[in-house]
Amino acid sequence: MIPDINNELLKLSAEFFKETISNRHYLHQHPELSFQEFNTALYVEQKLKNIGLTEVHRLSNTGVVALLKADKNVQGKVVALRADLDALPIIETNDIPYKSLNKGVMHACGHDVHTAVLLTVAKILFKLKDKIEGNIKFIFQPGEELLPGGASLMIDEGVLKNPEVDCLIAQHVTPDIPAGKIGFRPGLFMASTDEIYIKVKGKGGHAAMPHTYNNPLLLSSAIITELHKIFMIEKQGNTHEIPTVLAFGKIIGEGATNVIPNEVNMAGTFRTLNEEWRKRCHQTIKETVKNLSQLYGGICDIEIKYGYPCLVNDETLTEACIKTARNILGNDNILSLDYRMTAEDFAFYSHHKPVCFYRLGTGNKLKNTCNGVHTSVFNIDEDVLEYAPAIMAAMAINELS
Repeated sequence: MIPDINNELLKLSAEFFKETISNRHYLHQHPELSFQEFNTALYVEQKLKNIGLTEVHRLSNTGVVALLKADKNVQGKVVALRADLDALPIIETNDIPYKSLNKGVMHACGHDVHTAVLLTVAKILFKLKDKIEGNIKFIFQPGEELLPGGASLMIDEGVLKNPEVDCLIAQHVTPDIPAGKIGFRPGLFMASTDEIYIKVKGKGGHAAMPHTYNNPLLLSSAIITELHKIFMIEKQGNTHEIPTVLAFGKIIGEGATNVIPNEVNMAGTFRTLNEEWRKRCHQTIKETVKNLSQLYGGICDIEIKYGYPCLVNDETLTEACIKTARNILGNDNILSLDYRMTAEDFAFYSHHKPVCFYRLGTGNKLKNTCNGVHTSVFNIDEDVLEYAPAIMAAMAINELS
């Protein structure tokens, strides 16, 4: 890395601190759902052009991509930095001046933070472009929260080409990590995620006359119970078991106390940390459902939607990013993380290019910012926005030097 560049990055990050917060507040007040981020994309485009970036274009309708061609070596290495734009269908209950103005939509996963930080990173790096030996691609991606994932669509549309990206770096705010700290995990980091939809068909009738109906709720219960046995109950003595989660969060049987419905609809999630095991488990799920439907005399239609793959951080790139973060924050503020069963569509990039996906701590009990993501009271300790852009900018510069 360029000598003493860290101090300059921290100085610029602090100088733009109020602007970072302003951008975050605007985005938080105007959240948009996945693949509907039209106003957000316009806002990001204008901000990038105001910085001075001229190569700004759209992908996947609401995705924005900008290229910074550094003065030193226009044909050099290309590092991509990524933020996500979409919000969630949640009614915000925070009592804050910048509370969501779009009823029923909230930035409850911190994508407003990711976007605001990356806008500031772009401003910092543009100001220092004469000191950078390479090119930087800024990716503002739609639809992280909804299958098939904006990352997969942008990859299909060529976001990693013209010019060819060498590696990608991204972050995610994390309330269970204290503000001031950053977490990393080289290698396998986050789980794959798939959606399971099962329609269970039986024969409805009056609850008082069981000889006249075939209750689909019983078959549904058997399916959930059996799949739970297969995937969720610990197998004693098996120390090589691959971490796996199967859970159903939605069961709808439109009956009543004395009415047996004709069908039940269930929806769930399947997550694991091994792609081959993932494929085998899909087959096991389908076979289990088929066998139970035959046993109970019902009919089951099952669909398993392939979601995001496992996220694998490149070890060399991640170790370099750890070193960069350590130089800025100090060794005591760098955490080694365990794997996570949560999923992230940034994983798609990791199956094409070396990536580093790290966790930015935002929790502060005194400021009530330890509430989980995807909740109506999620928020962050905004003091982290004073240095977060400097860290990401330093990681990019380090990879180009």
